[in-house]
Amino acid sequence: MTGANDVAVGIVGLGGIGTRHATLLVERGANLVGGMDIDADARDRFHEEFGVDAHDDEAELYDDCDAVLVTTPNRFHEEYAVAALDAGLDVLLEKPLAHSIESAERIADAAADADGFCMVGFNNRFREPVRVIKRYQDEGRFGETTHVEANYVRRRGIPGRGSWFTSADVAGGGALIDIGVHAIDLALHFLDHPEVVEVSGRTRAEFGDRDEYAYVHMWGEDAGPEGFDVEDSASAFIRDADGNTVSLEVAWATNRPTNDEFVLRGTEAGATFDRGSGKLTIHEAGVGGGHHLSDTDVETREEDSHAAEQAAFLEAVAAGEPPAINTVEEGLSVQRVIDAIYRSSASNRAVRLD
Repeated sequence: MTGANDVAVGIVGLGGIGTRHATLLVERGANLVGGMDIDADARDRFHEEFGVDAHDDEAELYDDCDAVLVTTPNRFHEEYAVAALDAGLDVLLEKPLAHSIESAERIADAAADADGFCMVGFNNRFREPVRVIKRYQDEGRFGETTHVEANYVRRRGIPGRGSWFTSADVAGGGALIDIGVHAIDLALHFLDHPEVVEVSGRTRAEFGDRDEYAYVHMWGEDAGPEGFDVEDSASAFIRDADGNTVSLEVAWATNRPTNDEFVLRGTEAGATFDRGSGKLTIHEAGVGGGHHLSDTDVETREEDSHAAEQAAFLEAVAAGEPPAINTVEEGLSVQRVIDAIYRSSASNRAVRLD
């Protein structure tokens, strides 16, 4: 039987996240066979750093691979993921599934007809505190989880005005589709990916389109407001078929403190997970020995969630079995919520999904 580190894996899209994935693959001793990018400088850097071939055409790479990681800008996910699935390869596709709901649905259709599988890169699910929460849920410690407060809020954190991240045509949106996708996925994950029936949301562009944007750190160079045509924050309320709910706050930029907390409310217990620090606290109440409230801090090991995600992907490829987690169907569910938030904001009314 082929081992996980024997799988011949390539990377499409050799920018920051592609390079990070390549580094982690090399550190685990995986069989990285090559990369692909349309940018010659990116190919040269990748070849020099990792000592493998870097192609300007995906077909050349796919001929050498059993599986690929697609880490391109959102607009190009469909092109490269579908081609890989058509070639019989397994695919780990970075979040979000695509830049639009129509493109995401085409990827899901291709995956349904393919011999290989598509896994979506929601790496936060592989963090140790998240796994602990899911284990406690499975054991019934929380009772029924009825509401999740999902926050992914940066006080200032636009990733470079004028980069592909701030282009609606390439990214499909701004803060909501970039970091909000993680918050929505984790919230739905904690609710066991229910059927979402109603979404009410509002997106805002209040900071990125200013001539003077006050910030301390920015990942890319600031090209100014002319390079910004997406939202920098979003708020939403999501309801599932059983009446369970999610409240969502997402921002690249806003005049409030940073907040990375996910708060679960259950009928028997709750939890607060700080995605930024990794801190996990369980909230409980009881009457034994006297009425009381208790908060229990849970300490977990610090493990790289991208590395754990890669391990799950490569093990599934080696076993010839699609993973049960991070499925393309779940990715499409998240994309539908994102699309509904944009439509709700544009129409100034709630959107039904059933």
